[in-house]
Amino acid sequence: MRQYLYHGSDHIVGQPKYGEGKLHNDYGKGFYCTEDISLAREWAVDRDRDGYVNIYEIDDGDLQILNLEEDCYNGLHWIEILLNNRNFSLNYPMAVAAADYLHKYFHVNVDDYDVVIGYRADDSYFSYARAFVNGNIGLNQLCDSLRLGELGVQYVLKSKKAFDQIKYIGSEHVNSYEWFAKKDARDKHAREAYKNMDVMKYIKTDIYINKIIEEEMRADDPRLQ
Repeated sequence: MRQYLYHGSDHIVGQPKYGEGKLHNDYGKGFYCTEDISLAREWAVDRDRDGYVNIYEIDDGDLQILNLEEDCYNGLHWIEILLNNRNFSLNYPMAVAAADYLHKYFHVNVDDYDVVIGYRADDSYFSYARAFVNGNIGLNQLCDSLRLGELGVQYVLKSKKAFDQIKYIGSEHVNSYEWFAKKDARDKHAREAYKNMDVMKYIKTDIYINKIIEEEMRADDPRLQ
């Protein structure tokens, strides 16, 4: 399917190059875009700094796409991928056990795909993932936070084949005065929601990582859907 993608940056990027990018991003090394131009505008700016939305066209009809929003995946797959790529501090026995279990039963090799589509774990939402691994919040709390948090979905090019399919169209200047306020409001909403979440309150109907491990739940367990 032919579609437009947008990449927010502090500079004009031009044609993306395979092999570049930061290793410890959410889904590893790749080129991170979004299908939502408004999100790209927010990601482009900072306080008192304008930016650019770089615009691309891609035909992904022949690409292998991992879409983590599909029903066969859940928040556990997302966290397992983050554990592989982001810098998690596993300071508690529960967190170590959780990481081992997720790696064993919920592993998804993103490098097997040309494109990955999934949630964006900015600093605000990384707190939710860390709290779940530590056993402080349940899976329902985690997934509700992801669905309702408006953090945005990323479209990540992983393979050379994907890079060969993307074409740079042009760039748009983004004004910080207009778009940083929206970016800041989204971040404050996430931080406030996490602050108001009672991580010390046990919710009997929720599913915590210790229960997932003890009852040996797998990805096809209906309780995890």
